[in-house]
Amino acid sequence: MNRIEPNILLAASTGVALVLLVMTAAMFGEPGNTAKYVISAVVCTVLFVALNGWMARVMNRPEPRAMISAATPSTAVWAGLFPLLVIAAAVAPVFLPGHDYGLLIIIAAVWFGVTLDSALRANRR
Repeated sequence: MNRIEPNILLAASTGVALVLLVMTAAMFGEPGNTAKYVISAVVCTVLFVALNGWMARVMNRPEPRAMISAATPSTAVWAGLFPLLVIAAAVAPVFLPGHDYGLLIIIAAVWFGVTLDSALRANRR
């Protein structure tokens, strides 16, 4: 059996954390924003993944690489902060109910886009 690629696990765990954030924001946040939260999360993630490589070329940045590499095992620990921070953000609507959490969802969606882009780049090599 092949080993599961760690960048895919990172993207999956960050994606689950983003779903948790959207659910808690829809449940405890300002009423009537559920569709906005879901659409924002999907659109921001897709746009980040689609445009990240293009923006790197336009701005003459180095080509983005996978976040976790076997050569440097400590990258796995640092990359593990992404789902941890998104889960911590999912706690905010529970303790501060009734607010609009759209910006928080957009930030978390971009972080998920970073991990998803990393998983896609890891599969290309």
